[in-house]
Amino acid sequence: MTALPTGTTTGTTTGDTDQRLLRVAVPNKGSLSESATEMLRESGYRQRSDSKQLTLVDAENGVEFFYLRPRDIALYVGEGTLDVGVTGRDLLADSGAKAEEALQLGFGRSRFHFAGPAGRFSDVADLAGMRIATSYVGVVRAFLEERGIEATVVRLDGAVETSIQLGVADAIADVVETGSTLRRAGLEVFGEVILESEAVLIPRSGEAPAGLEVFRRRLEGVLVARSYVMMDYDIPTEQVEAAVELTPGIESPTVAPLHKEGWSAVRAMVPRDGAQRLMDELYGLGARGILLTDIHACRL
Repeated sequence: MTALPTGTTTGTTTGDTDQRLLRVAVPNKGSLSESATEMLRESGYRQRSDSKQLTLVDAENGVEFFYLRPRDIALYVGEGTLDVGVTGRDLLADSGAKAEEALQLGFGRSRFHFAGPAGRFSDVADLAGMRIATSYVGVVRAFLEERGIEATVVRLDGAVETSIQLGVADAIADVVETGSTLRRAGLEVFGEVILESEAVLIPRSGEAPAGLEVFRRRLEGVLVARSYVMMDYDIPTEQVEAAVELTPGIESPTVAPLHKEGWSAVRAMVPRDGAQRLMDELYGLGARGILLTDIHACRL
């Protein structure tokens, strides 16, 4: 079983109960760490203030956080050392760990591609017999095996763009965002996407530990809150039916009569994307005092 870094503990219990804390793995550095920490704070959990801190106990919420290398998190969770973790889909796939996605978290999105010298490759079939440098050996080997392509996969940690120039590889497989780094190295993307990745929540297998459902529900609440806004508006009562067709809400909008005769107030959650268009359409129906308010937390 994979051992936790020196200075960390497991099985911590709260001071006034015998209930074991939910053990949660969080990326300790990089963009995944920043976004995961922000989401956890929005979910009402305490987070570390010192980047060198390895663990943090949030006794009030029954959780102990472990700050680990993103690449190691799937292994700790897959072996059952920790209860649940936040990592990238690419890292989970590459680890081969016995853990599955439970929730897509909406950040850390990226695409994994093959790239090579401009004009040399046009399709993944061209990689037969070639050397491919990558930090994601497991992902690349599985992709090639599924397509019956035999090639040598060379593991390199860190930047792989210079491996071709140095004669270590003929092509590379790496995360591609804008492609500007590849172009500067004289490389271009080719073939189909190997993997589309984003941050995901992965629980350990077996019986769900106490507190996991609440933890997941809080994260889901943040995702909903980020995707929706609360819309309030006043509208002539004769136009209410037409208006609520545009803003049906989740279960149903709230409709109440105003003191001014012939007018009603409507409140509904609406998707953040397209909210401005809805405001325009409602205004055209005669709605006035149309307001949008951010939602900071939600339970559906």
